[in-house]
Amino acid sequence: MFQTYVQTSRVRETVCAVGKDGKLGQTDSMSTRAEVHISNQTTSATAAALFAGAVSFILLGGAFAFQYLGGLAPCEMCIWQRWPHGVAIAAGLIGGALVWNDLLPSGWARTFALLAIAGLAVSGAIGVFHAGVEWKFWPGPSACTGIGYVPGQDEFKPLQIVRCDEAQWRLFGLSLAGYNAIFSFAAAAMAVRMLGNRIGRAQ
Repeated sequence: MFQTYVQTSRVRETVCAVGKDGKLGQTDSMSTRAEVHISNQTTSATAAALFAGAVSFILLGGAFAFQYLGGLAPCEMCIWQRWPHGVAIAAGLIGGALVWNDLLPSGWARTFALLAIAGLAVSGAIGVFHAGVEWKFWPGPSACTGIGYVPGQDEFKPLQIVRCDEAQWRLFGLSLAGYNAIFSFAAAAMAVRMLGNRIGRAQ
């Protein structure tokens, strides 16, 4: 009878040990999955931020190239479209790079990505408005609509304002404002997709 009791106690100890090991294994597995999920979120957010910032950098660089190499002076609404790109560059490229190199906490990655995407979207929205002004779909700012000169078409006079309602350059019927809107919205959509798809797979 004593031998039976000892055997039963050993069986119970074995079952308890297995149970503890099982729980410990499940906890380790859950912890690992959580770490991978957070890592994937951070990586996707950083990638989206860097992508959005890079596109804004290219678009803004193109605008400066048209200005200083092509001789196309920007109008007031052209300048409006540049500021959001500057925000996207600061948040996306600079902020994303700081997170990527562990100089800032990984939790900042998503914030930088959203700021960069917002910068692209705002610049694209202004581009749509500007293109509509050029096509005479709606009125533009009174300060640069209907007055001023068009670089390359009119003779320049000192202190003269560049017109917002006349496109200085077109390709396939679209002005620089139109192309800025297309590329900005497309890049913003791709950055959002990068952010959403990778997080979804991580879950």
